[in-house]
Amino acid sequence: MARKKQQLAQELPLVAIDIGSHSVRAMAASRLGDDMFHILGVEQSNKYPGVEQGVVSQSANVGFMIGETLRLLANRIQLPELPTAFVLMGGKSMKTAEVSSKRDQIRVKEISRALLDDMEAECKQKIEAHNKGVAVLGLVPVYFTLDGVEQDCEPSPNQRAALVEAHYIAFVGHLDMSVQMQKAFDQAGKSIEKTFVRPEALLSAFAVEDGSDIFQDGCAVLDMGAQTTTLSIYKGTQYFFNKVIGQGGHHVTRVLEQQGISFATAEQLKCKYGYASAAQVEKNLKMKLPSAVAGEAPLSVTSEEVAYTISLKLEEIVNPLMEELNHYADRIKTLYLTGGASMLAGMQEFIQQKTPIQVIYGAHDRLLDRDTDPQFYEPTYSALVGALVLGGDYRQEHQNQLVKAPTVMEKLKIGTLNLFTDQSN
Repeated sequence: MARKKQQLAQELPLVAIDIGSHSVRAMAASRLGDDMFHILGVEQSNKYPGVEQGVVSQSANVGFMIGETLRLLANRIQLPELPTAFVLMGGKSMKTAEVSSKRDQIRVKEISRALLDDMEAECKQKIEAHNKGVAVLGLVPVYFTLDGVEQDCEPSPNQRAALVEAHYIAFVGHLDMSVQMQKAFDQAGKSIEKTFVRPEALLSAFAVEDGSDIFQDGCAVLDMGAQTTTLSIYKGTQYFFNKVIGQGGHHVTRVLEQQGISFATAEQLKCKYGYASAAQVEKNLKMKLPSAVAGEAPLSVTSEEVAYTISLKLEEIVNPLMEELNHYADRIKTLYLTGGASMLAGMQEFIQQKTPIQVIYGAHDRLLDRDTDPQFYEPTYSALVGALVLGGDYRQEHQNQLVKAPTVMEKLKIGTLNLFTDQSN
């Protein structure tokens, strides 16, 4: 029997996956142009916990959710399957490092895609070989030098040079981050087409705002997630600073829970009545909340008390990052807020009080066509949209790349895993 022809990646829609503390979310889109996308659908699975501060802690759980999410998404957009995805990476241990590669082609000739890919792979290998237990999560180009002439952008196919240098910023983290993520995808029977770090994806999503150039003007991104809060500071082609705090919106809810209520009640209280500070409370409501202990009397709280509790935790999380940010106040123009936890009422004003830099919410709506459902403009989708931008560029550069299908042994492993995984909980 003739071998079935493998499918080219460019024939499939772009799919980006964001793996959170209790959910896996996937977005599929078609690329309409260099800077325009049509969202085909979004699906998510939140059946099991499996990620702690950006690191996959239970690969079987995450693998099941990846498989379920991509199956649901394929059904939604009426495709038999989605075998591959671009994956967002982050986590508490993520740091940056500079790395470079140099190649002498002996004579002046074209700078091929294969050469650039090989130089990037060499940079990744350099860091991982000299740092035990470390994995490169993403490489971001800083600048290139062609026969001694420096340029910011990646060399185009029609450029020629003998001596080529490539300089990158590498985002690195614990090796376990990469290993466990790969295990999860193997167990789902899916392939990672390419990984991107969240700071790079978010910058791609916010790249043009009101006609300004955030790369040249300089900007920072405060990404407020459930279990981590990340500050990235960027100008020109250089990351000045990147730091991850292992706390986020989940920990704010935990502080409210400590008042004697259930986590579910605390989350509802935060989302419905919470403010970033007591000074922002418009009406000081008095509320009675069910006690977490059965049989005990309800607890009485006011809106101002709730906001005060929230603000104390937010101060603990963001103050160290704001101190670092303000060191660059004369070099950058804008701080972009994003992430689910940034949607807390009054957050923009709360952060603005801590820095002279303009604070606004990051927007990616310019990248989506007019038929887009308004819900996809929310900050929680910015990183996924940014991953689609980067993924679209990657596909363009690797047009003939084949989709990696699971092997027979991988399919057997997946079938065995599903037999022993309780999918009813």
